[in-house]
Amino acid sequence: MSRKLRAVVVLTLIGLISAGCGANASGGTGTTSTGATDRDQGVKFAQCMRENGIPDFPDPDASGDFDYGISVSEKVWTTAVDACKDLKPPGTFSTNRNAEQQAAALKFAQCIRANGVTDFPDPVNGEPIINTNKIPSTDRAGGMTILNAAIEKCRTDSPAGTGKKP
Repeated sequence: MSRKLRAVVVLTLIGLISAGCGANASGGTGTTSTGATDRDQGVKFAQCMRENGIPDFPDPDASGDFDYGISVSEKVWTTAVDACKDLKPPGTFSTNRNAEQQAAALKFAQCIRANGVTDFPDPVNGEPIINTNKIPSTDRAGGMTILNAAIEKCRTDSPAGTGKKP
């Protein structure tokens, strides 16, 4: 898998993990300053993303989380996110984590290592949890397959104990 495609995969994984570790403690059903729910804001954000080059970007689920895979280039993704930044629900695609979220990210990293990706680094707060440029094993044949399997296992196990996918 090319570095460019892997960067897109990383963005996908960041979105999946960040959705479960969002800043809104109410699980995505809180009220924003305008009175709309975070889910309503998420629907507007998703519509904006679709209008800005990502036609398969889904609406958030009932909890306000996004569960998707990115099918566009990094440039298209970045352009769309920038165009829609004012509509992003709290915590969406954030790399800044509070103490509880950072602890969950560290547990997630431990789980990934325990499931076959021994070179998976501990995440640094303010940086993405998953960055394939820092995981040399993803360059080897089958490396991304092993990483993806570990991610799915660790998402299912919910290392943070929150009952949500990280």
